[in-house]
Amino acid sequence: MHNPLHDSSAAFINNASTTALWLDQIGPITKREALANNSETDIAIVGGGFSGLWTAYYLIRADPSLRVMVIEKDFCGFGASGRNGGWAEGGLSVGPETYAKWSSMDDAMRLVHAMHDSVDEIGRVALSEGIACGYAKGGWIRLARNAAQAKRMRAEMAEPNAHGQLLTAEEARQHANATDVHCGVYSPDCAAIDPARLVRGLADVVEASGVQIVEGTAVSAIEDGVVKTDHGTVRADVIIRATEAYTRDLEGERRTLLPAYSLMVATEQLPDSVFEEIGLAGRPTFSDDRFMVIYGQRTEDNRLAFGGRGVPYLLGSRISPSAETHEGSHALIRETLIELFPVLKDAEFTHRWGGVLGIGRDWVPGLRFDRVTGLGVLGSYVGEGVAAANLAGRTMADLVTGAKTDRSTLPWVGHETRRWEPEPLRWLGVRTSRRILVTADDREFATGKESKLTYKLAQFLKGA
Repeated sequence: MHNPLHDSSAAFINNASTTALWLDQIGPITKREALANNSETDIAIVGGGFSGLWTAYYLIRADPSLRVMVIEKDFCGFGASGRNGGWAEGGLSVGPETYAKWSSMDDAMRLVHAMHDSVDEIGRVALSEGIACGYAKGGWIRLARNAAQAKRMRAEMAEPNAHGQLLTAEEARQHANATDVHCGVYSPDCAAIDPARLVRGLADVVEASGVQIVEGTAVSAIEDGVVKTDHGTVRADVIIRATEAYTRDLEGERRTLLPAYSLMVATEQLPDSVFEEIGLAGRPTFSDDRFMVIYGQRTEDNRLAFGGRGVPYLLGSRISPSAETHEGSHALIRETLIELFPVLKDAEFTHRWGGVLGIGRDWVPGLRFDRVTGLGVLGSYVGEGVAAANLAGRTMADLVTGAKTDRSTLPWVGHETRRWEPEPLRWLGVRTSRRILVTADDREFATGKESKLTYKLAQFLKGA
């Protein structure tokens, strides 16, 4: 039977811009100058995304006399920091129980509360520094859209450390009037932002504060107090690696973090009548509880920006620009959003784009600093890095300067995951895990029932 939705998907693929909405709205970006020659500095930060720039921001405020250099391969915000879903979400990819395994539940809950506070900290800095990034702390509405999701959601909210408010189907639809809602959870600790305006504004603020930023400078290796680049070397007492998925480009680091693709679409600016139908008053971020993660927000200019995991992992941890515009994945993401909100079936979708995020072997974000070698590492946020990078950057500044704060003893400090398996085991494992997650979702939407074996495998492969 002919499906007109497929016809509109084809038109969308042909007509939509493949530049990230956020970067497209900024307009042409002029890169800062590259590293001119061999150089020395007190602190070299490799990576001009949120992790690197927040670290620089808090370092220079802690000690304005420090010589700090940020080294970026392309331009600040080129990677995930300028292309993500725009969620400053006060959570991490794993729950407090994971961190409590090597600390205590009290310490793990300190990390949870610190993550909640980081959402407000981003808003505070944006306001105080004049960074207009569309910050709106509207919270996060999670929807259960089949019986299996609802069962898990209710069980989760019965746990002693559960966070958020369990909602009936009617209450959940007051936030986001999606199809097939069984129940929901609302968490207040999330803000919608324009990530490119935030990261670009943060770079400007950092540079104006005395930090040197060099762009168009590719780093090939970090070793013994030296950063090797294609424009010379930088010697530094302290080197911070803040490269996330692009860590795979550094010598000896191919198996450190797994680059995984997440793709997004965005609609045209929508009339008020559409939002009267679907809700999202106050700009809460939204998702449902499928295993193959989806995420969306109402933008400051009344679009819907929506994404999900799409393109499978590429052999050898490759990062390919063509994968970021995968037509089949973008069509599926668009159709998923229309499935959630059928009123969008005639809306124009103006943008489609993608990017890579970094996943550690145990899916656990963390940071560490070795005072003897001067090497600091932070990241592995598994796609939840906008707020986590702020907390990690503040904490790294504490560790480097020796400040004794509550942050410096949080249980994610010092965490180091083991390396990913060599190929082709890595490729086989990741592809298999993806297939299991897709199968679990398909079964739950078709039958409303969990397959206990599939669910356990899916949770294991997600790192739980």
